[in-house]
Amino acid sequence: MVSNDKALKRVRRRANPPEEVGAILKELEGVLNIPDDAGRVVSNARFGAYAFYDYDGEPIYVGQTAEQLRVRIRRHLTNQRTDAVAMHVLDPFEVADIEMWPLWELEGAARDAKMVKATLNSAEYTVFKKVLTGSIFQAVLNEVPIAPTQIMALPPSLRARIVPEPIYTRRKHADVRIARRAETIAKLAAVISQRSVKPGLRNTLLVQATRLRHLAEVRLKDAGGPPEPGHYEEAETQGDA
Repeated sequence: MVSNDKALKRVRRRANPPEEVGAILKELEGVLNIPDDAGRVVSNARFGAYAFYDYDGEPIYVGQTAEQLRVRIRRHLTNQRTDAVAMHVLDPFEVADIEMWPLWELEGAARDAKMVKATLNSAEYTVFKKVLTGSIFQAVLNEVPIAPTQIMALPPSLRARIVPEPIYTRRKHADVRIARRAETIAKLAAVISQRSVKPGLRNTLLVQATRLRHLAEVRLKDAGGPPEPGHYEEAETQGDA
């Protein structure tokens, strides 16, 4: 296993990130080295499912992996080498918390590819249904719909924040998130306009737009909001008089 310091140095050499990004990468590496009650580093599990959450605790992405949880999660959050990030489906900037479900029992069954895949699909779908409980939007941003399959008993998970204070406080501000989300939507819409895409990607655009509208409405309400719609009609009538 690569040590926390070595992994962080490797990422920094590769990207030479700004100080704020470097602090988040350091926090991420710390989370990826947290052990479970049995002393096993959770992200070292070769097989597992994972979820990302935004600054409101809303689930935004669910996935599975057969290449090690830490590898897959790093791929999403530290570079552009996944379709979800490259297609502007998932914006790493919006990820505040991650959660991992390691499937240790599959380690000794790797040769049974059919069984492993069925278990991963089941775990991913179970996580998907689980994270939607209590969600305002009842949706995630996955561009490929998560196929319904058998619900399974999930192992204990590890959920942790990857954005340290005070960065978390700055990024949580609604105006910052509105601007970032609008930019992501514009980039995703441009991808859709330039390619022949499946309905799943268009659904992601709709979910993102719904999330943007909700955030803008909450921010408007917090700022005092405009007059009620009827007041506009009243003002127009008075003006005509």
